[in-house]
Amino acid sequence: MRGTAARTIRAFPTLLRVGVAETFAYRAEFLVWILTTTQPLIMMGLWTSVARDKSFHGYDSAAFVAYFLSNLIVRQLTGNWVAWQMMEEIRLGTMAMRLLRPIHPFFAYVASHMAAIPFRVAVALPLAVILLVTSGASSLTHAPLQLAVLPLTIAIAWLLTFAILFAIGALAFFMTQTFAIANAYFGLYSLFSGYLLPLDLLPGPIATAAKWLPFRFALAVPVEIMTKSLSGRELAELVAGQVGWLVAMIAIAMAVWRAGVRRFESVGG
Repeated sequence: MRGTAARTIRAFPTLLRVGVAETFAYRAEFLVWILTTTQPLIMMGLWTSVARDKSFHGYDSAAFVAYFLSNLIVRQLTGNWVAWQMMEEIRLGTMAMRLLRPIHPFFAYVASHMAAIPFRVAVALPLAVILLVTSGASSLTHAPLQLAVLPLTIAIAWLLTFAILFAIGALAFFMTQTFAIANAYFGLYSLFSGYLLPLDLLPGPIATAAKWLPFRFALAVPVEIMTKSLSGRELAELVAGQVGWLVAMIAIAMAVWRAGVRRFESVGG
């Protein structure tokens, strides 16, 4: 176990360089993927028009601008497409090559998708930051503790999203229609993560469910930290919820992966 960890740490810089090369090689697809994650800009236009004359459930126009631009920033920093990549590699049989390498595919995928984050930042975030500062700055938090914790919560949100999608991708070992599962996941994510609207605007029972589901901790929590005034206890509860779901989802992802690999190898994959 210790040798495996040391080998993974030594290989990680190389894996990151490979991820950068892949991003350049598939830059057209990468740009298209970025453009498909700009839904918050559309929703911002919709909700700011609703609150143009008076506030809506406590949100005025500036609050909606701050919320959806923060949403866009977090989404760009936490999104990845590992499930779709895994499905394609399992379907084509190229996953067998990954299994022969001394680095666990989980960490190889982590490095590959981490390498793309700077490019997403460079392409999509400057406009969002400019608009956020000029149009929604009054609704952003200025609490030092929240600002200090924010990078940590974004990192956890990225890992949580990755773990969920890794588990979904591993389902391709067992079934052929995993793209439908991935699309269903994104539908649930859009509703329960706060991607389409703030969670406190959802109807009562749905809002209660959304409060505890992992989708909130993969997106809405960093957005809430950016746009709300939270007590120290509330902040600690949000971070603890993120960590709890992260541990659970990594355990689930690894369990699905191990079962899938056993099946893959038993049928000669």
